[in-house]
Amino acid sequence: MVLEKIFSPDDLKKLTISELKSLSSEIRELIIKTVSTNGGHLASSLGVVELSIAIHRVFNSPKDKIIWDVGHQAYAHKILTGRKDVFGSLRIFQGISGFPRREESPYDAFSTGHASTSISAALGMAIARDVSKESYRIAAIIGDGSISGGLAFEALNHAGYLGKDMLVILNSNEMSISPTVGALSKYMNKILTAPIYNRFRKDVQELLTKVPRIGNTVADLAQRVEEGVKNVLVHGVLFEDLGLRYIGPIDGHDLPLLIETLKRVQSLNGPILLHVITKKGYGYQPAEQHPDMFHGLGQFDVATGQPKKTKSSQGITFSEVFGKTMIELASSNPKIFAITAAMEDGTGLSEFKEMFPAKLLDAGIAEEHAVTLAGGMAASGLLPVVAIYSTFLQRAYDQIVHDVCLPNLPVVFCLDRAGLVGEDGATHHGVFDMAYLRHMPNMTICAPKDGLELKEMLALGINANSPFAIRYPRGNVVEASSIEGNSTNVQIGRAEIITEGTDACIIACGSMTWTALKAAAMLEKEFSLGVINARFVKPLDAETILAAAEKTSRIITLEEHVLAGGFGSAVCELLVQHQINAKITILGLPDTFVEHGETSLLLKKYRLDVEGVVERIREVIT
Repeated sequence: MVLEKIFSPDDLKKLTISELKSLSSEIRELIIKTVSTNGGHLASSLGVVELSIAIHRVFNSPKDKIIWDVGHQAYAHKILTGRKDVFGSLRIFQGISGFPRREESPYDAFSTGHASTSISAALGMAIARDVSKESYRIAAIIGDGSISGGLAFEALNHAGYLGKDMLVILNSNEMSISPTVGALSKYMNKILTAPIYNRFRKDVQELLTKVPRIGNTVADLAQRVEEGVKNVLVHGVLFEDLGLRYIGPIDGHDLPLLIETLKRVQSLNGPILLHVITKKGYGYQPAEQHPDMFHGLGQFDVATGQPKKTKSSQGITFSEVFGKTMIELASSNPKIFAITAAMEDGTGLSEFKEMFPAKLLDAGIAEEHAVTLAGGMAASGLLPVVAIYSTFLQRAYDQIVHDVCLPNLPVVFCLDRAGLVGEDGATHHGVFDMAYLRHMPNMTICAPKDGLELKEMLALGINANSPFAIRYPRGNVVEASSIEGNSTNVQIGRAEIITEGTDACIIACGSMTWTALKAAAMLEKEFSLGVINARFVKPLDAETILAAAEKTSRIITLEEHVLAGGFGSAVCELLVQHQINAKITILGLPDTFVEHGETSLLLKKYRLDVEGVVERIREVIT
């Protein structure tokens, strides 16, 4: 096997093209095998295997800086940079991350997990390189989805203005190359990157500008002719106008072409954009046919591509409850619209789109735009519901403040994946949302413990006539959380008293209510514990919480969120405001970025599982 010879990118430089092609197949096999067991991002990683090999064949990393946008496509990169022997630990607790991490390897030039950051980071490194008078090369690899984000365009604009030497590789993986276009593209690419062409182009421009009176005019005309030709043949004028030299598109699975092109590009000065075309899931038929299903997935059967049935895959999820409720509400209210940021399926809105195709707006990877778009719709009489993962909504912080809360507009924010999300790790855990939303004036924040409460909270939000946020976790609704049944009578700012006690009262937020109930049951022979389902983080049910504090003189809050600025902090503020002399213990996540791993293991590590909560209650009461 060729892969057995690869311990660092330097080993790639010793291989023949035939060996590199065999290596591509072996890397795909390893990725498919590992992801089928561990879960992960499959289609995107399979699509860039040849590109990853070509980059590491030509560049000299880690001296040269290679930056992967989002990073979920960096599996081949990890395998090629000394991590093939530990690749089986991908996304497993205390194993290697599913995303680039600076602390994991010197080959990971920039930590990432969110989209559209690579070009900005690359430009920053180019500035630092030139300041320190070093000579390394820099490449940012960004997909056609990520480049839709505003941050990417801001970076392109600045890169073109500064003119720093850097390479941006734009990977388009939603298109195919027809034979005619592919042949023409190869030909044009050879012309545009050939040293003699670029030298001739520069020499002609310099000569013409020195000709009195007509020189600048002719040079300008020549440039216009060249841009016109490129506009017809290679469609790169947009990037050229931003100040980047455009090259491509080329076949991202043609290893000899990729290697030759990257070698030629190295001799060009200034910011370069190389456009490559790849196919998501390349080399694995199920992923090629259904790249959306194989973007991020759990365990699956390699032979069939079908997901394996696990305990967590059975039952209805919070996302599905949300999607079904949206259909019910929109069926009777024509003003309701759904907005998402490239996460239509992940947020449970696929069926809603089938029912109301004109009422689902996918803004792409552009959370800032999605939020202000909702603000504009709300200001004009519509009722927009913005469904975005908790970790991604934080990208639109200012838009929530300035464009929704300040004008007090009726926008409903549905924060899917709130709390720990497991194997995707620090960049994806939704553990900051209460802290970054709670201090915004006019904002209401709630957290359902089950599907029934989610249904009612969504209906409340639609009718609230002000900003309204609902946070709920990834995965299945639990316990008595069927979406069928009687009303739970959810009211804004009112908690649910589940049990009463005299020794202490546990006030839990969202799905952690079930953990509180189980812990109280395990301790019933030792202590008399009350359990309150807070339901609302803002406004708090001051009456209920203050009464519990006065009755027991000991409050224990429980949340799947960071302690700083979260639900427990809000309860502390309430008790101080009313000068209640009660002992309070806040149980939540510490001031750290939580690593990747199964959610159950992470909860156990941070003592937020039932057994951990029981131990901590014993510690504070005894």
